[in-house]
Amino acid sequence: MQLRPHPDLQIEPITIANGALTLVHPVLTDADAASVMEDLTQHLAWRQDSLRIQGRIIPIPRLQAWYGEAHCHYAYSGLRLSPVPFSPLLQQLRHIASEHAAAEFNCALCNLYRDGQDSVSWHADDEPELGPAPIIASFSFGATRKFQIKPKRGGQTLAIELMHNSLLIMSGDMQRHWRHQLPKSKTPVGPRVNLTYRHILVA
Repeated sequence: MQLRPHPDLQIEPITIANGALTLVHPVLTDADAASVMEDLTQHLAWRQDSLRIQGRIIPIPRLQAWYGEAHCHYAYSGLRLSPVPFSPLLQQLRHIASEHAAAEFNCALCNLYRDGQDSVSWHADDEPELGPAPIIASFSFGATRKFQIKPKRGGQTLAIELMHNSLLIMSGDMQRHWRHQLPKSKTPVGPRVNLTYRHILVA
């Protein structure tokens, strides 16, 4: 499948202090976006990971998969992930992300939010292996979910609706100064696939 850009693609900068956000939507043609959602849901190496929190083993409230080049080992919250090689579809999406972000990516953390009860809590993508000012390119396919950001040192929480077939680019000093989350949905929603492309430094 050769992915095609949507004829009505729009690029929307979102102004924040100490960082940069850009929302691209719709990224692909409607037919391609639907095919991508189906392929990713059915064919990625989804796994149910768990974290040890205060002596208890807690399942992460979503499924995830880690893809990338051979050296791209990744750790967060005590969990260490080894990369699966990029599929042809993930390679295509990596090139699209690179074009929009003007950056090179060598790995992707993929998340499957099965319904509105799946979520990810407040965090920043500020692990040392990502460098001091990482660029994160985040695709969304499937259900629209609310993405929230807030300053690390206190301030107003902002919300962005991440719709199907969109790409959110986080750059500048955002990971140093902001946290973000995808909260549980108060209303029933269907599944959502999120691909966050990153660049891990070579040790």
